[in-house]
This record gives sequence, C-alpha cells and structure tokens, in this order.
Amino acid sequence: MKKLAFIGGGNMAEALARGLVAGKVFAPADLIVAEVDPGRRRKLGRALKIETTADNLAALRAARAVLFAVKPQNIDDVLGEIRAAIAPGETRAARGKGASGPAPIAAESRLFISIAAGITLARFTAALGPRARVIRVMPNAPAMVGEGMAALAKSPGATRADLNFALRIFRAVGDAVALDDETPLDAVTALSGSGPAYVYLFVKALADAGAAEGLEPALALRMALRTLRGAAETMRRSPLSAAELIRVVASPGGTTEAALRKFAERGFSAIVNEALHAAAQRSRELGRG
Repeated sequence: MKKLAFIGGGNMAEALARGLVAGKVFAPADLIVAEVDPGRRRKLGRALKIETTADNLAALRAARAVLFAVKPQNIDDVLGEIRAAIAPGETRAARGKGASGPAPIAAESRLFISIAAGITLARFTAALGPRARVIRVMPNAPAMVGEGMAALAKSPGATRADLNFALRIFRAVGDAVALDDETPLDAVTALSGSGPAYVYLFVKALADAGAAEGLEPALALRMALRTLRGAAETMRRSPLSAAELIRVVASPGGTTEAALRKFAERGFSAIVNEALHAAAQRSRELGRG
C-alpha cells in the first residue's frame, strides 16, 4: 500500500507532496492524490511523478494514511463519502462469503489527517467512528516555500506513532509542533494560519509609506522585505526579548522612538489583539458547522 493519500490536490497538498518527495521522506510511489480537476491531476502527475485519481475512495483504499486537503465548507460532503466506505471493525469475512463489492474499510486501519481550518476532532470522529485515528493540523501558506509552521493535535484513537508520522509530513515543509489537545488550535489558526496575510499587509503599509516619503515604490518594497527578514532572523538568534530588542533600536529622542510613539497613540497592539480575536472566533464558528 501507499503511505499517504491526499483528498484534494490544491496548493497546500502540492506543497506537502513536493516537500515530502524533495526531502526524501517519501518516494513518489508512496503518494496518491485524489482531485476532481483534471488539469490539477495532470500538473501534479507531471511535476511530481505521483499517482493521481478523480476517485476519493480509490485513494482511501490505496493508502495507510489519508490527508484531507479540502476547504472547510466541503469537509462534510467528503466525510459523508468516506463514511459510506467505512465500517469500524468489519471485514469481508465478517460480512460472509456471499458478500459482493469491496469490503468496508475498518476506520482504525487508516490514519486520517485534516488541514481543514476550524473542523474539530469531534466532527471527524462523529463521522468516522469514536475509535477513528485522526490528527487535526493547522498549517500555513509559507509551507509552499518550505517555511511553514504547523500545530497538530490527535484524537483519543490516534497513537503517539500516528502523531509522529504526521509531524514528519509537516516538518518536510517547515516546522511543526504537537499540542496536548486541540483547544489552542483556534488561536493557532488566528496567529500562524492567518498570520502571513497580516505580515503582507504590514509590509505593504511600510512600502506604501516609504513611497509616500519619496522612495521609488520598487525600492521601498525591497527595503521593507529585507528589513522584515533581517528583523525576524535577529529575533530568532538573539537571547533578548522582543521588548529588549525594541529598546536596542529605539534610541531616546530618535527616529524610531518617534515612530513607536505614533503606533502606541493609534493603538497598534490593541488592533492586533482585536484582529487575532476575530480570526480565532471565526475558526470556532467554522468548527461548529
């Protein structure tokens, strides 16, 4: 059997498959992707040399682990299709010699991994059975350039080995951490899941402001991007806290202090807090269906 099937062949599935193959975590022959769009199937097959299919159930039957890479609004339809092929604990022998058609798949015989934002473990076990082995993951878009951040939580039916298997997948495209339970995943969604968009917004604002002060727009963007990269790397390497690093840059009475005062006057930290709360709340709403 193959090691991993993807249900959905969009950008995140492609990034994960590419990272797994490039990092030699899995061979192309270990992977299969179920995708309804024939153009996407052709692209994935050509680029990564992996098997593709339009049949979700064919992918389910072909692999030991199944990764749901579909939009949250589509997950119930996909789970309904998968549920029809699953009978916890049932085998062809249990059905009798005269049974026809493919034998139902025992839910415990597959590891199910989901990256559908906000969809709780309970939603999965309600559909697949209480003993189903499920890992819920919140990745983010930088996985597409090998710089992703993901957080994972497992259902009671999943094992530590299942969790480690999932960690290997997401560490192939960046970093990944295991949580004790799924409660923090709405906050993770708000911070790292949606976070790249906040960074893009901030960089755009920096570049636009630089252009307004007389810089060429392309140069302003180049400088904003390099400043962001350098600051992030400094924070990663430095033993100093963020507040201490700010004090290092902000000389009393200087230009940085003048800018920081404006941020404080406009409630910058409060705006960030409110934005993350709104994203986390939306994640909770998606989880309720």
